[in-house]
Amino acid sequence: MTWRMPQDREGELLLARVSEAAGRARLGRRRATHRAPATVTGIRRRRRRGGGRSASAGDRLDCYEHGVTAAVDGRIHVVRFDTTVVRRRRVLSARGFTRACVLTDVDGERIVLRDGHFAHPERWVPEIRRAVTQAQVPRALAALARGERLDFGRVWVTGDGIGSGRVSLRWPQVERIEIRTGTVAVRVAGRWHVWGSVASGIPNSFVVHALAEHLTGLPPKGGEPGAPQGHD
Repeated sequence: MTWRMPQDREGELLLARVSEAAGRARLGRRRATHRAPATVTGIRRRRRRGGGRSASAGDRLDCYEHGVTAAVDGRIHVVRFDTTVVRRRRVLSARGFTRACVLTDVDGERIVLRDGHFAHPERWVPEIRRAVTQAQVPRALAALARGERLDFGRVWVTGDGIGSGRVSLRWPQVERIEIRTGTVAVRVAGRWHVWGSVASGIPNSFVVHALAEHLTGLPPKGGEPGAPQGHD
């Protein structure tokens, strides 16, 4: 007969490991916990085509003041809001394509968090986006004020403008900027310039948008007729 540790005891040990990892990374106070959906209880983890793994009982995402921890398949990834790189991408799942956050942890490793991997993605996805923006934009603005150029994958930003490849647009020219899954779309003289791809994703695209709002005085994005279609 094989003895197995009670599930509640496993949960306690995992919580202790999560708390220890968060403490080492100085993530601050825990704000919320999002667990794998109840429907995965008792289902053994398996690999999926298209990257990443399916959710399993015990997986948990803990949100802190300065970052998150993602316990996936018994391993704990630690992410800090002030240093992470986030990409919004479409990835393959058992139900077809779904949206996901691809984050860089403190060890430089990428972790894929599908919107359905943890419960309530309508809460934790916007929270990650908001917290990363709040942590990184002040530092980015300070760098721009010093005359530095910031690169976000295929897109670059300076205090004077935004561009990609050979295309350079000055901030006074920009009429609108939209952030969509994997792309940054900028409208100048009624024409949309779309940079990036769904496959690779623009890193920290929401930081790009926040910088654009600050440097141009543009209003927050929102369903304008004629804008490129997609999902952020």
